[in-house]
This record gives sequence, structure tokens and C-alpha cells, in this order.
Amino acid sequence: QVYKGLDIITNKVSLQEQLLCRHHMISFVDPLVSNFTVVDFRDKATALISFHASACLAEQIWASLLYSQICQRDQYIFARDKIPIVVGGTNYYIESLLWKVLINTKEKTNCGPGPASDRKVELEQLDSAELHRRLSRVDPEMAAKLHPHDKRKVARSLQVFEETGIPHSEILHQQQEEEGGGPLGGPLKYPHSCILWLHADQAALDARLERRVDAMVAAGLLEELRDFHRRYNRDRVAQNRQDYQHGIFQSIGFKEFHEYLVSEGNCSPETSALLLQKGIQALKQVTKRYARRQNKWVRNRFLKRPGPNVPPVYGLEVSDLLRWEEDVLKPALEIVESFVQGREPPAEPLRMEQDPTENKRSHRVCELCDRLILGDREWAAHTRSKSHLHHLKRRRKQEAAVRAAGTGRDSGDTEGLDEDSSLPVP
Repeated sequence: QVYKGLDIITNKVSLQEQLLCRHHMISFVDPLVSNFTVVDFRDKATALISFHASACLAEQIWASLLYSQICQRDQYIFARDKIPIVVGGTNYYIESLLWKVLINTKEKTNCGPGPASDRKVELEQLDSAELHRRLSRVDPEMAAKLHPHDKRKVARSLQVFEETGIPHSEILHQQQEEEGGGPLGGPLKYPHSCILWLHADQAALDARLERRVDAMVAAGLLEELRDFHRRYNRDRVAQNRQDYQHGIFQSIGFKEFHEYLVSEGNCSPETSALLLQKGIQALKQVTKRYARRQNKWVRNRFLKRPGPNVPPVYGLEVSDLLRWEEDVLKPALEIVESFVQGREPPAEPLRMEQDPTENKRSHRVCELCDRLILGDREWAAHTRSKSHLHHLKRRRKQEAAVRAAGTGRDSGDTEGLDEDSSLPVP
């Protein structure tokens, strides 16, 4: 939402809604800037929130509503004796504001349109295996924590080492060991903080997201995508320079319509209509998948990470929008007012029990699926996944076929079997 353009696909707050209260940090970055990072976001947002020339208020609170996004208009929120409400969205960006978790490396040499000299982007062009081998040599601890195929995180860790001379894992340990630090990183920047987590029943949320995509199409989504593609992406596609991994082009919804946009006018109306429907269905699926990841992030990062530097998380049920005021607005106001007045909120924060035996960094290789799985919980989820069960079913059928074929031979008759395989040789 920081980028100019694609207002519908990024679900930016309307201009009418922006007039109801001051918003910050919407539509201020050129869409061709591909190296605007979470560090840039943190630096600008922190400056807007905490104007150091004004004395810090003793009872300032940081309230985080995890459902929408904020935009730009004025600045220095604390200086105006106001409470910043951070809404999202991308919870990783919220973490960057709450905790000392990011690492500043060398400044980028180009912040304007066109290619930027960004070491992380350069590293991401390398093969995943080679990237992981490089990281293993300079920071084996971080390499053990990261999946070899997670190219972005591996590249970032290598960038940190190359530009600071210090292993990424060592810097993280230093942050966590600071006074007030904990599992999520360094000290909590705003000690009077709370998180309001808006969550819904999965079926209700899925249906709502599908309706939202339909509403986006009705609001002019296709016209917006066509115009943006014509102005910013058509030449890149023609030169095979399109990049759906950085900047605004990684927005959910843009790459899902790639086939439709590049083929429009060059195929039959029937084919174009099919590609359009394919894009719409893909957008719905990706949106629902992203919502699940957001909820998983809240559970894993905010609820399952005990420590003194994790703000209380209060759950607000939004499955039934007809009960918005009763289930969401009224309890949210009571919680925030309690924090402002220094009272104990009437609601109990959410807590999740921990499994002390769980190993988040265990390594297991699923030979059936040819995948490396990190973490006990991820392994348990993988063994229950459709893809794993499909491979397991196929393996059992193959073994049953081998046993059935074996009953037709003498016990010593092994002719026709490959010694390296459990299946008959064709």
C-alpha cells in the first residue's frame, strides 16, 4: 500500500474514509522503486510516531489492529498527544516497529526508478543450493535454521554478513541478550502496547474473501490492472525483465493476471475469457492462503513465543459482521481505554500452551516427497498433508503390486527385478 497505483488490488482505504481520521504512509513510493524494504518502512513509520523533540508521554500505548492498513497525511503522532494505531496487513512490518529486530546494512546506492544496486537482489539470482552452501560456510547456525529453498532469507543472511562482517546469527543473539530482549528479538520499543487480533471462523473468512474479490472486480479491478500493465510492465514483459518478486509487482493479484494481461488482444475472446476466470479464481485462492498465513504468524510469533517483551494479545471475533459493535468495537474501546487510564483491561489476553519438547529447528527429509522439513510442528503438518498422503498411497500400491507379482515365482526366482528397485522392470 505504500506504492502509488493499484489502489483496488491492494485494498487501500478510500479517500472518504481517510477524511474521518488522519492516515499515514499510503501511496508515497514510486511504483518502479523495487528496493523499498521493511527497514525503509520502519524508519519512516518510527519518525512519524515518535517526534523526539517532544517529551515522551508516560502512558503512551501502542495499539495494533491486524486487519486493514494505514496511509499518509500528517506526522509526529506522539507530539500531537495521539495514540498511533498500526493496522495490517503484513505482520512482519508490525514486528519491525514493535521490537528491535532489523539490521541496518549498507545504504542502497539508487533509490530512483530503474535497477538498484541491492546486494540481496543480486544474491537472489544465484542457485538456491549455492546460496545455502555459501551461508553454511560463514554462518552455519543461521544456515541450519533456514530452509535451503528459502532463497530470500538465505540471501538476506548472506547480505548481512557481507555488509557488516558479522554473522547474522551473532547479531540476532546480541539483540536478544539486550536488557528487555527475548525470543522475538531486542527490547520492546513501546512498553505500553497491546495487540488487538481480529479473527473469524475459517469458513466465514473464506466466504468473505471470495466476496471481496468479486467486489474488487465490480469496482474496476481489470481496468486498473490493464492501465498499470500498460504504463509500467508491458515493456518489461517484452524484454523478459518482469519481476514478480520485488516492489509493487509482488502484490497479490498482479501476477495472477499475468497470462490474461499479456495475451489480451492476441487471442480469441473465448481464450481471453478463460484466462480471466483463471486469474479471478487464482486471486481468490491466493488471498485465502495469505489470510491463513497471517493467522499462523500471529499464533506462532505472538502467542507461542513466551517472553517479557511480548505485548498482550486480545482476540476479537469478527465472524458475524452484524455483531460488529457488540463483539469488536465495544470490547476494543474498553481495552484501549483501560491501557490509557492505567487499569487492568476487562478482557483476558489470549494464551496458548507451549510444548516444551517441541524442536522448531529439527531437520527431517521426507524421501517420499523429496522434501526437507524444518521443525516438529511442520513435520507433523507435512505427514498429514494431501501431497504426502498421495505419495504414501502410491507407494503402498507399488509395494502391493510387487508382493502380488512375487507370489507367482519360486522363492529363489528374482529374475525380472531390478536390484535397486522394488518394482518389476518393464
